[in-house]
Amino acid sequence: MRPAALLLDLDGTLVDSEPIHRAAYRAFFTERGWAAPDLALFTGRRAEDVFAVEPGPWEGHDAEALAAEVMGFVHAGDDPDPIHGALALVETAGRYGVRLAVVTSAGPAWVDRAVGEALDVLHLVEVVVTAQDVVDGKPDPAGYELACTRLGVSPAQTWAVEDSPAGVRAAVAAGVGDVIGIDTTHPRQELLDAGATSVVGDLVGVVELLASA
Repeated sequence: MRPAALLLDLDGTLVDSEPIHRAAYRAFFTERGWAAPDLALFTGRRAEDVFAVEPGPWEGHDAEALAAEVMGFVHAGDDPDPIHGALALVETAGRYGVRLAVVTSAGPAWVDRAVGEALDVLHLVEVVVTAQDVVDGKPDPAGYELACTRLGVSPAQTWAVEDSPAGVRAAVAAGVGDVIGIDTTHPRQELLDAGATSVVGDLVGVVELLASA
């Protein structure tokens, strides 16, 4: 059945921002003189959570301060492009009366920039849950649970769209009805292994699923 709401991740799902963020991480590690880890470690997760719990040269440093330092390497002109089908998905959701929420590991300023300025669809999104709204970030389900609470819908009545295993696990743990992986950042099998019910190549695939539901 068609969902009551779509719960959309942001980076790598609505906008092609992973190259921007990975460049910022590389610049951050170079500036610090630290060997860069596999940057997939950060995908779909709050930087402060990774710095706080994962082993690395950052151990003993203030995790939130390091996360802010990374964002300082995202330059003003580095605006992300939409993932193919992003605008069509927003339009299709509106046509069918499917409500929209964004559930992201990013902060409010990046949501304003990516969804408000780059995509210009923030006014069509009913609920936004950012890194600042929850104590525990993805793969913890808190963000998805909060989005459903704010929408007043059961998670089972919703679909989530995610590009990272951490995000997929968060949506699955929240009890989301269908978790659709988009393999813009991680291979299809990794998303399926994390619990995605299906995987598409871009958001046109989600448009097709929504139209045929």
